[in-house]
Amino acid sequence: MSGYLFTGGRFLDPRRDELIEGIEVLVEDGLVKEVSDRPIASASAERIALGGRTLMPGLIDAHIHIVLAEVNLALLSNVPLTLLAAKGSVAMRAMLMRGFTTLRDAGGADWGMKSARDSGLFIGPRLFISGQPISQSGGHGDFRRRTETRFACPCCSGRTWTARVADGVPEVIGAVRDELRKGADQIKIMVSGGVASQADPLESVQYRMDEIEAAVEEATRWGTYVLAHAYTAEAIGRAVRGGVRTIEHGNLIDAPTARLMAGRGAYLVPTLVTYDSLKKRGPQYGLTRYSLTKNEIVLEAGLRSLEICREAGVKIGFGTDLLGQLQNDQMNEFTIRSAVMSPAEIIRSATIVNAEIVRRVGKLGEIVPGAVADLLVVDGDPYRDLGVFLGEGKQIPAIMLEGKFVKNRVH
Repeated sequence: MSGYLFTGGRFLDPRRDELIEGIEVLVEDGLVKEVSDRPIASASAERIALGGRTLMPGLIDAHIHIVLAEVNLALLSNVPLTLLAAKGSVAMRAMLMRGFTTLRDAGGADWGMKSARDSGLFIGPRLFISGQPISQSGGHGDFRRRTETRFACPCCSGRTWTARVADGVPEVIGAVRDELRKGADQIKIMVSGGVASQADPLESVQYRMDEIEAAVEEATRWGTYVLAHAYTAEAIGRAVRGGVRTIEHGNLIDAPTARLMAGRGAYLVPTLVTYDSLKKRGPQYGLTRYSLTKNEIVLEAGLRSLEICREAGVKIGFGTDLLGQLQNDQMNEFTIRSAVMSPAEIIRSATIVNAEIVRRVGKLGEIVPGAVADLLVVDGDPYRDLGVFLGEGKQIPAIMLEGKFVKNRVH
């Protein structure tokens, strides 16, 4: 058999709000060859009778951290990189079994992890990596204790993967160039305080405009873009004016800043599930009172930030940002968003919008001729019940990655 022919199911096109009946899909050589509302003839393809199940594109998570294996990031100081890499490979396979065929790692994963996956050393979603996020001294990515003036171990501690510190335009330029040299697909910078960091107020505004602009210019000259960790409206506005393409989190945004984002074509990647999970489960894994206090602020504002951005016309992607032990809550992002977004909007954010974010329009996030054959077979109608994505993939009997089944219980 040289391919697969899917028949007898319902078809989810994320550009439409209802499933389509009577669509057949032919997959050959890892790509979608043909999509038709008429019978497709193929003498060599193996027929997959869907029996009324839903055929849909694989999901994309645009904000994950596969190697940050502890909720309390300070604990990574005593974890070797080899152990984190092993844990990351296990986490990636689990995400694939939940239906995510593509991941944009927002800090930590390196060229080695991406290469290991691409060469088949382990099975997992494709990776778009940011390398080490870049932070100013005292910023969200500076995890030194107050008693430390230097990083205790610059090369072999798991804490090394959380971020790197660069101050001033020359250092920022050097850090961006170095991360690109090491294989980063995009660059991440920290422009506001954060929940996990222990030394910076949530409302702090980080990096000067010339530093932000320098990072964007270097990334742009390389042919890529910058994403920015940002919570407050002021931090978001400065990042967008400096040319940042995607804003991560954005919980404390206001309407004028959202309109600025829409006008500049910037994307928002909310990560609401992480705040819910941190509140419920963070304390048992060592999350500090300081972090929990900041978490309450962004948790309360999360859903409103989606409403503000929708009203302004900002394109909203899909991310989760869960650390370590909390990553099995990944699918709860669908449920949380459903309070203010329709199932079709949420699925669109995790497919075609995220395909735009990773710059693979027409190749990922939808089932069209020429697209990579990342496909899910789902029991039920995701447009009517987002609960089909819960349960660690129990209602996803088949998963195809690049034209090959990694799971197939459809008979």
